Amino acid sequence: MTTSERAAAAPRNVQPPSAHASLGAGVVVTDGSGRVLLGLHRSGVWELPGGKVEPGESVEAAAVRELAEETSLVADAADVEVLGLLLDSVTSDRMTRMTVATAVGVFGGTPAVTEPDKIERWEWTDPDRLPEALFLPSAQVLRTWRPDLPIPDGPFHRYAMGRLPG
Repeated sequence: MTTSERAAAAPRNVQPPSAHASLGAGVVVTDGSGRVLLGLHRSGVWELPGGKVEPGESVEAAAVRELAEETSLVADAADVEVLGLLLDSVTSDRMTRMTVATAVGVFGGTPAVTEPDKIERWEWTDPDRLPEALFLPSAQVLRTWRPDLPIPDGPFHRYAMGRLPG
């Protein structure tokens, strides 16, 4: 039996593959004064709005959905700027974490706590006075948005995004 005949005769795995990566969107929301919206998580760290990208959903749509779900702010996917793709690993899950850094400056509404079991409060924060206790993926997204920010962001890989002409 040849190699290709053996390959053709071998039973195929019909089970879906196990997950090796998680895809999320982190959203830098800025107000008219240039302040950034941060939420104080119940664990004591500050974080940006954001969350997982659902199957079949664009990153921009996920950013808008997560923003509304977590803060009650309403934005349009067309106003979401994709800044870059960030890769790091979640050691406890042996999983690659992919976070797409996004930014939104046009939105409607006032931030509200919609998930009180997770977030204690939302605050507009001067980016030059960020708290020390930042959720690592949020720090990475903030450094992608503003590389000059003096905040630790851990080891990760950053891939900058650019707009296509036209």
